[in-house]
Amino acid sequence: MEYRQLTKAYRDSQIERIAKSLSKIGQAENPDGRVIPDQDDLVIGKGRRLRLSVLFLDICGFSSWFSDTPEEQNKILSAFSIFFTEMVRVSEDYGGVVEKNTGDGLMVYFDGAGKTENTSVLAAGCALSMMSIAKSIINPVLAHQGIDTIDFRIGMDTGNVTLAKIGAPRRYNSVVAIGATANISCKMLNKAGRNQIVIGDTLRSELPEYWQAEYTKILLEDSGWSYRGNGANYPFYEYRGRWKEPI
Repeated sequence: MEYRQLTKAYRDSQIERIAKSLSKIGQAENPDGRVIPDQDDLVIGKGRRLRLSVLFLDICGFSSWFSDTPEEQNKILSAFSIFFTEMVRVSEDYGGVVEKNTGDGLMVYFDGAGKTENTSVLAAGCALSMMSIAKSIINPVLAHQGIDTIDFRIGMDTGNVTLAKIGAPRRYNSVVAIGATANISCKMLNKAGRNQIVIGDTLRSELPEYWQAEYTKILLEDSGWSYRGNGANYPFYEYRGRWKEPI
């Protein structure tokens, strides 16, 4: 797996996976993922502190989609089945773990375990592959079938996060991410436009130099967040890089 470019072999594998997803539309297939750490390793009320990159993905304009009739609901189900199945698989290809599917979005953690790249590069590469496959493969398929295409936005950053299990034993419980990094990554979505990637200053600083110089543009100098140590503003950046489609 090459994390700094989109290879023809990987793109072809995405096309093959989507073709399989299309053949399964209407069957009971729900994307899922493991968690970091495994839920069985966490006691309710206890947490584990890790340095992670956190990515939030949110579909744009979902609340305005028509969804009253069975036909409209089936179209949404088909679109979501194709889109989220592949987004989860791309996340896992980059070493990410999908912790939460919010209905019209995802939250993904990257811890870099067993990878040669740092978590910021993994998260950025994942975001670029998500954008590429949606634009060049998923949306054309949806349009061909008369289904609304999907626009989405991504917010992500890197830092220390505590993962904790909350809830009640043998009843409902889930893993939550606690910390400024997770909060900032989620809030970035409010600043992102359609098909836009917004990143925090920490993640930006850990990208390769040419990724920073050529593909990041200051979005908000005053994001509403600040560094705890010196009180300086914590900037948000628009990440403008996109994968070059392989020939």
